[in-house]
Amino acid sequence: MGVPLVTQRATLVLTLFHRCADSQVSVLQIVIKGGPGADSMNSLDQQLLSHVVAPPDRRRDLRYSVQVQIELREDGSDVPIRMNTTDLSRSGCYVELLMPLPVGTDVTIKLWFSNGSVRMRGRVVTRHAQFGNGIKFLDFDDNGEKVLAQYLDAINLFPA
Repeated sequence: MGVPLVTQRATLVLTLFHRCADSQVSVLQIVIKGGPGADSMNSLDQQLLSHVVAPPDRRRDLRYSVQVQIELREDGSDVPIRMNTTDLSRSGCYVELLMPLPVGTDVTIKLWFSNGSVRMRGRVVTRHAQFGNGIKFLDFDDNGEKVLAQYLDAINLFPA
C-alpha cells in the first residue's frame, strides 16, 4: 500500500503580531493558498512574503557596532555593573549580560570615551535571556548628548 496522494487544496495562514514602541500592537495576516500542481506561490503571495521576511528597521537612530566602556546602576542600588557596549546609537545601546535586567528597569548610565565620560538616565527596553539588554537613553547630564553625538559623528568620518 503506497502513500495516499493529497488532492485537497492547502491553505497556509501566517499571522504576525508586532508590539510598537508606543505599546500598540499591529497585526499582519497573510493567506497562501495552494493546490494540486501548484509548485510555487503566485507573484502577489511572493511579494507579500518578502515584506514579512525583511521588515523595515524601526530604530530612529543609526546603530554602530562599537565597544565602549559602560557602567550601569539600577535605581536604588549602589552596586555598579561594568561591561562594554556591543551596539551604540544616539538614543540607546545594547550590552551583553548573563543575567539581564528586567524590561522597565530604570538605570543610571556612565559611558567612557577617550576624552571623558558621559552620564545619563536610561531604561531597559529589551531583554534576551542569558544574552543581554537593550537600553534606551532618557535624560543626559550636562552636555552628554552633544559629547555622544560628536563621538558617533567621528566614527562616520573615519570608517574602519
